[in-house]
Amino acid sequence: MAQALGEDLVQPPELQDDSSSLGSDSELSGPGPYRQADRYGFIGGSSAEPGPGHPPADLIRQREMKWVEMTSHWEKTMSRRYKKVKMQCRKGIPSALRARCWPLLCGAHVCQKNSPGTYQELAEAPGDPQWMETIGRDLHRQFPLHEMFVSPQGHGQQGLLQVLKAYTLYRPEQGYCQAQGPVAAVLLMHLPPEACALPLPQEAFWCLVQICEVYLPGYYGPHMEAVRLDAEVFMALLRRLLPHVHKHLQQVGVGPLLYLPEWFLCLFARSLPFPTVLRVWDAFLSEGARVLFRVGLTLVRLALGTAEQRGACPGLLETLGALRAIPPAQLQEEAFMSQVHSVVLSERDLQREIKAQLAQLPDSAPGPPPRPQVRLAGAQAIFEAQQLAGVRRGAKPEVPRIVVQPPEEPRPPRRKPQTRGKTFHGLLTRARGPPIEGPPRPQRGSTSFLDTRF
Repeated sequence: MAQALGEDLVQPPELQDDSSSLGSDSELSGPGPYRQADRYGFIGGSSAEPGPGHPPADLIRQREMKWVEMTSHWEKTMSRRYKKVKMQCRKGIPSALRARCWPLLCGAHVCQKNSPGTYQELAEAPGDPQWMETIGRDLHRQFPLHEMFVSPQGHGQQGLLQVLKAYTLYRPEQGYCQAQGPVAAVLLMHLPPEACALPLPQEAFWCLVQICEVYLPGYYGPHMEAVRLDAEVFMALLRRLLPHVHKHLQQVGVGPLLYLPEWFLCLFARSLPFPTVLRVWDAFLSEGARVLFRVGLTLVRLALGTAEQRGACPGLLETLGALRAIPPAQLQEEAFMSQVHSVVLSERDLQREIKAQLAQLPDSAPGPPPRPQVRLAGAQAIFEAQQLAGVRRGAKPEVPRIVVQPPEEPRPPRRKPQTRGKTFHGLLTRARGPPIEGPPRPQRGSTSFLDTRF
């Protein structure tokens, strides 16, 4: 299956578009000198200016200030205000701050802090010759129209080689998967320039580790057992949410393994326009794998949602072509992501369907059984897991001392003075003591109020 996926990751030239993040081997001769790079670094791309629906500059500055505030107190933000983080990720992280936000969302900064010398050792160690040869053959295929990866000796391709080699040494039992190439390349594009200098693209490496082992465990190993499980889960969701599309796919014989692995393994980096890819990644790093299912369901609906679209695809090839040739106008980031987030699929629904499909897997399935329980559902779950691991790894918390004060001596109850049959004058006299001698007062003609008995 892994070998077949390797051949299918590159789309035919006739299905490619300058607005997407795709590239082909035929374009490796290099772009013409008159072609300029767009705002994302793609030479000759069509993203030189923001597309329709793009937020104005003032709104972008406001969002940047919000992200600066949230990331300045990240632990407090994730502990108390994760809903705000999720909503800001859905709106899109500002391009200037993705290098700061992505490692925080996926927990790569904690991994790098806990293992400060790990990547340095992996970068200096020699790689496995088998994997190094395979990685070297794939380097020129990763975004060949991006200015960072045009030159074989440039820092882009060399940094990509270092990151992928380091992962094969970090997880030798898994090795290298071709789909890791575009994922690592997108990560390298969004690191600060000084972080991309060889030989230390550490943040890209640890982000790749988190994606492969926390967000999508079992995806990039030799058996890809989690991919098979999620393909069945996707078809079950398709049967429930888009029954007419599911019936059509069944009739023409298009199974989920013919199109879904390319989407999920590469995190849609080869299937969507690059601005939309970045928005998908913002939501994916925040909310986890359910975003991939939502995006996949949205793409299927856009390609085959109407009876006319299904009628124009009578066979397998036509249906696959429709899934790969959705008009770019329908994939613009603002409108497309609005449809993605409107898909009714909660984390509870996804976990329920995973358990149902896991129970239906045959015992004779090749490879190890999938372990969906080790997959964490986004940034909040990763943050909580890392906080718990930090408490277990560190010193035991100090037990608070409880100081019990001895009870005070009981005081005798105060007796209420007896005032029945007594005057206020008498009470005042007894309270003040004997009267002070003084000159005699003149006699009044009327009785004093204080001499009156009650």
